[in-house]
Amino acid sequence: MNIISIQNNIGLPKYKQIILSIEKAIEEGNLKKGDRLPSVNKVCLSFSLSRDTVLLAYDELKKRGIIYAIPGKGYYVKSVEITITQKVFLLFDELNIFKEDIYNSFLKNIGKNVQVDIFFHHFNVQVFKKLINDSNGNYTKYIIMPTNLNDIVNSIKTLPVNDVIILDQTNPDLKMFPAIYQNHKKDIFEGLLKGKKRLEKYKKLILIFPGFREPPGMKLGFESFCQQYNYDYEIISDFSNQSIALGDLYVIPHDRDLLLVIENAMGRNLKLGEDFGIISYNETALKKIAANGITTISTNFELMGKILADMVLKGTKEQIENKSALILRHSL
Repeated sequence: MNIISIQNNIGLPKYKQIILSIEKAIEEGNLKKGDRLPSVNKVCLSFSLSRDTVLLAYDELKKRGIIYAIPGKGYYVKSVEITITQKVFLLFDELNIFKEDIYNSFLKNIGKNVQVDIFFHHFNVQVFKKLINDSNGNYTKYIIMPTNLNDIVNSIKTLPVNDVIILDQTNPDLKMFPAIYQNHKKDIFEGLLKGKKRLEKYKKLILIFPGFREPPGMKLGFESFCQQYNYDYEIISDFSNQSIALGDLYVIPHDRDLLLVIENAMGRNLKLGEDFGIISYNETALKKIAANGITTISTNFELMGKILADMVLKGTKEQIENKSALILRHSL
């Protein structure tokens, strides 16, 4: 018990005094990795504290990865890295170049005293739920990318509501959580509207929308634009058995389909930006130069990562829409 010091009337909450006492004991070498902490009951009795006060201190240290609990046995020192002020659980759907941009920007702006553990659910509901369940109580922040998965809201709601941030896509069922997100319906509508003058030379607008990973808002925004401005349009799930017709304009969320369309055009000697057009979704460096430049509708992923880091560090509780833009190039 001599590792914990509690004083009255010093203006510092007693749970924080417990935390500082344990950090000091680790720093001075009086507590080492694997050492057992005083039990909750012993601390309560020694300092006339409530169980909630002691558990609050131990839970915060647990979330930061400094201690861990063995049911029925007690709490033990897990790490002596007391400089880690926050431990972040980051759940992505998959790793691609866009998510990598978010991740790298987040790490760049979050600082050195925050530990970030990254996981992937790969659009699998059971994997998603297991990762949420296994992580619950072990982190100070939970950054969740729910994509368009069904039946996961209740799983997310098992996490501490004040420690969750929703990333990239949100919905009304998650409105109680802060978020940094894209408004895909609005983004694709406004992107097409901005390029409307160039669209006038095309006969038909075609969205390649497999419908598995893609945000539903993309399809809704595309349909809304085409109907409002009387464009002939089509939505297809797969391009592999398709053939480009003169005057087609393709809106392509996935780069695999972008490659298929370009290969098809090359095999038929069709000129991009003249015989047919392309609007790709999500900006990459390669699209600046590929095929003399690919037009994109894209959010700023680096900015999204920066805002996300600010939300973690400042405890922001708002829902922030990350803006999108149409980047005009030769393919339109």
